[in-house]
Amino acid sequence: MTAKPAFRPGIVVPVYNHEHAIGAVLAGLLRHDAPCMLVDDGSSAECAAVLDALALANPGRVTLVRLATNQGKGAAVLSGFRRAAELGWSHVLQIDADGQHRTGDVPKFLAQARAHPDAIIAGHPVYDESVPKARLYGRYATHIWVWINTLSFDIKDSMCGFRVYPVAPVNALASRHAIGVRMNFDTDILVRLFWDGLQVVNLPTRVSYPADGVSHFRVWRDNVLITWMHTMLFFGMLPRIPRLLARKWRTP
Repeated sequence: MTAKPAFRPGIVVPVYNHEHAIGAVLAGLLRHDAPCMLVDDGSSAECAAVLDALALANPGRVTLVRLATNQGKGAAVLSGFRRAAELGWSHVLQIDADGQHRTGDVPKFLAQARAHPDAIIAGHPVYDESVPKARLYGRYATHIWVWINTLSFDIKDSMCGFRVYPVAPVNALASRHAIGVRMNFDTDILVRLFWDGLQVVNLPTRVSYPADGVSHFRVWRDNVLITWMHTMLFFGMLPRIPRLLARKWRTP
């Protein structure tokens, strides 16, 4: 019998001009027993200096990866995955840099990843009163498309930026298929990994929107990207219908 690979998780945080929030986010992450990687997605000089200082202050605990130009959240996360493979990490916990997510939930996510090493542990947001109503209701259009494109309700929320992935399947997928690199990333990669046969474990986690939070959502550009993504996923789902239905029948 082949022994399972060791569970060696790390944390990847894509950062783009979140110099005011990233210090507190990283401090929360460093309370947990996992190395951290900050991926600078072509940030301003001010933010870059903050990231340099954080990496310098935490040698051996924080790795800094820098992209020369802004390429989008997805590109930053995938750069982190490639570096994670070089570092020998088995899993990556992805968390946003803006302070929306509870870093205190990291042990719960890693415990689920250890228990389900071949699955994606996907955050299922539990919002407080700070959530903008337009964002809350707007997510439901994506939920419906994801349920159609997976022929299942297995994915409760495909847009949450707090999740754990096994490293090898992500890098394998990215090597053979272009994944959305901006606000379309989280949904695109989750649906495609589901198509590849990975289980999704949904984990509730509280999400808040800081009053001084920085949003990089660009209404026209990102809505066009998301609409195109859903269209491409729909046509990609059609030839997979027999396999997706067979998967539903096999699931107890």
